[in-house]
Amino acid sequence: MSVIDQEERISKLKKMDNPTSKELRVRASDGAKDFKRSWVSFAQTLNAIRTDKLYEYWGYEKFEHYTERELGLKKPMAIKLVKTYQFVEQQEPAFLQQEFADDREPLALPEIDAINVLRLARNRKELTKQDFQELRKQVFDKGRQAGLVRKDLTAMIKERKQVDPDQEREERNLATLRRLVNAIRSFRKDAETLKLVRADILKKAEELGRDIEAEIE
Repeated sequence: MSVIDQEERISKLKKMDNPTSKELRVRASDGAKDFKRSWVSFAQTLNAIRTDKLYEYWGYEKFEHYTERELGLKKPMAIKLVKTYQFVEQQEPAFLQQEFADDREPLALPEIDAINVLRLARNRKELTKQDFQELRKQVFDKGRQAGLVRKDLTAMIKERKQVDPDQEREERNLATLRRLVNAIRSFRKDAETLKLVRADILKKAEELGRDIEAEIE
């Protein structure tokens, strides 16, 4: 970059450093915090509705019927929200009491998917208490992204894992169930497009896929 180009760039940056740009930066930061906070409030509400079975009072036989028909929220996501909230409530009550302190940077606020990875990791027998605490620190103290937490978890499991036929069988079963869910989705899509079967059969196929997916989450 020439001296002239560098001077022009510096001049443009100085023009951008104005009250409007600073206000937008603050608004963006606040928006990121609110975005990450909102799932906790929503999950807390869903958990109360599910626990007290308020959906029955509103005319729904099942919780997932309420979330799907009234909120447009698929069963797997609704269950993940509730279970993740319950995990935080039981394991990290101080986290809920703090309600995301205002002085925390957006990047340090945990994602729901990252907490969900931690929730599922808690039952992995390959992990030591120290392993779990390290993952917990990455999620709650550093706001590490879900993909990176999952990568760390996989590395820990590979390092600690011993040959366990039962565990390997369980993993194969889970992989088979995931393939089945994908096959059901593919069948439903093709059958609906080509009108191969009745609508009620398509609905049952969709419900089956959701139920299986919810079980393996």
